Amino acid sequence: MKILFLHRFFPAQYRHVAAALAADPANEVRFVAAEREAEPADPRVRLSLYMRSRAAHPTTHHYLQFAENAVLHGQAAFRQMRALAAEGFRPDVICAHAGFGPGMFAADAFPGVPIIAYAEWFYRARNSDADFLPLGVDGGSAVSDDDACRLRLRNAGILVELAAATRILSPTQFQRDQFPPGIRERIEVLHDGVDTEYFAPGPAGPVPGLAIPREAPLVTYATRGLDPYRGFPEFMRAAAILLRQHPGLQVAVAGEDKVFYGAQAPAGETWRSQMLKELPGLDTGRVHFLGALSLADYRALLRRSTVHVYLTVPFVLSWSLIEAMATGAAIVASDTAPVREAMRDGQEGLLAPFTSPEAIAARIARILSTESLRADLTRAARMAALARYSRKSLLPQHVSVIESTQ
Repeated sequence: MKILFLHRFFPAQYRHVAAALAADPANEVRFVAAEREAEPADPRVRLSLYMRSRAAHPTTHHYLQFAENAVLHGQAAFRQMRALAAEGFRPDVICAHAGFGPGMFAADAFPGVPIIAYAEWFYRARNSDADFLPLGVDGGSAVSDDDACRLRLRNAGILVELAAATRILSPTQFQRDQFPPGIRERIEVLHDGVDTEYFAPGPAGPVPGLAIPREAPLVTYATRGLDPYRGFPEFMRAAAILLRQHPGLQVAVAGEDKVFYGAQAPAGETWRSQMLKELPGLDTGRVHFLGALSLADYRALLRRSTVHVYLTVPFVLSWSLIEAMATGAAIVASDTAPVREAMRDGQEGLLAPFTSPEAIAARIARILSTESLRADLTRAARMAALARYSRKSLLPQHVSVIESTQ
């Protein structure tokens, strides 16, 4: 079988399924992308990189900037696919991460080949991520008419791709439900899965930049970037409350000091510098900013954690929440729709209102003071991760979807 994967970044969500397919010598696996982020999990996955002719032109209407960039990626990927065709490669199935361009013209590059689209997010101006943060708080603002029109046009590329798709996958029910009726009914929910054998309870080991007393309770926070969409400001406000209440407590923050989602900090600031300015009494000697961690160091941090905090606006659910569950962390998380799909309040974790640092701190304090609760939560979180999100059980399902699509 010949399989083609399309994504702006290599290998991204397709890392493990591409490797699983490439491990079968009867398969030929190709990947077309704009950028290489990591080495393949299996060297038999053959990568072809494309280059856009240019970026979106600055004079293009701002509603269409995102769409123009998607078209430019699609055009470049189309040319790369035509080059593969000229070499004699014709896939039996195409897997494309939809909405950002590489798969936009896949149906034209290889007419008649079935396409499995990965539907990650559908943009909405109301009752979703864009209008979730309160006005004037952490970049929260009213969604203007201009914003609403711009966000609607961000869906243009994904709608083009989904119209051509044979099957559509989305990792969570919440993400599926963002799509409009008609498309939503076509989407199959199938999570990517996490490595629950790697992310498992065990001895912590040292974490670079974290030199704290062995017996000290540790509250952890780990995201890709320190930004409002993942509740970094709310976490820091909650941490400030806890540090005043618990003299021996330590706090560790992992993640790059930059924004990946949502609003930028005020001019000249990052959200880290902004929060340190907002919280002048913060005991910074007990707050450890670790930056981006390797996978092993990140796992060690989760294992060392007494309470792990995960916060998100109603947006794409981070794999990190499932990884923390699988590692057996005691978790306090935001009471938002994507989180509620993965855990129940009082069962696999404790949930708190996203916008209430006081409530978040109180939930953390409850776990810190109740060892039996902590034990119950960690056990249930691990069991839920194994039952619903284990890559070991989900990866064969992904392979089956690809092999059965025609």
